[in-house]
Amino acid sequence: MKAMYTAHATSTGAGRAGHVKTDDGKLDLGLSMPTSMGGDGKGTNPEQLFAAGYSACFHSALKFIAGQKKLDTTDSTVAADVAIGQRDDAPGFKLAVTLAVALPKLDQAAAEELVQAAHQVCPYSHATRGNIDVDLKVTGAA
Repeated sequence: MKAMYTAHATSTGAGRAGHVKTDDGKLDLGLSMPTSMGGDGKGTNPEQLFAAGYSACFHSALKFIAGQKKLDTTDSTVAADVAIGQRDDAPGFKLAVTLAVALPKLDQAAAEELVQAAHQVCPYSHATRGNIDVDLKVTGAA
């Protein structure tokens, strides 16, 4: 792969209760565990950062494919829910993602086809395929 861009971020402190910062300073955040996992919930957490990244990346892939097919993605949204829990098959933790995609200018069938195509080209989808459960929920025009 010939890299087009490389992001650089460093975590310091106590991991989920530490700090994360990018080398350019555009992201500079305190981290904390969610209250549901015993933390104080005052900072962000890796799952929120992953949800933000995945939703933005998937939306970009969606717009890319829609542009090629000349489909109207006006007012489209991609919301990502990233859940973390203990694995059932071994010690450790696992993620699960739900992507809720709204395409109000497309009929349901066209919306579903576009989302499946975006799921094939999105780098986050490619990286997670076969590793975590990704549930795609698609809403087209009523």
